[in-house]
Amino acid sequence: MEPIAFVTVITGLILLLLVMGAPVKPMRFLGGAFIKIIIGAIFLFFLNAFGNSIGVHVPINPATAAVAGFLGIPGVCALAAIQYWVI
Repeated sequence: MEPIAFVTVITGLILLLLVMGAPVKPMRFLGGAFIKIIIGAIFLFFLNAFGNSIGVHVPINPATAAVAGFLGIPGVCALAAIQYWVI
């Protein structure tokens, strides 16, 4: 194989990977964020189910679900503390 053809094939493969790989990263980030928000809503559902006996009710909306999803259990505890003591 001639060097010019070899370089052309390698350059074409690199450009193909760059073009095909570029849309995957933002979609992976958005998909991961969406999954975390869903998990946060599930955490809040269980907090509301079990926190009803002590008078804690955190509304499930996109903002609280995002906080609970991205911060995890500490975020749920922070939302419960804010709801219980501040509001």
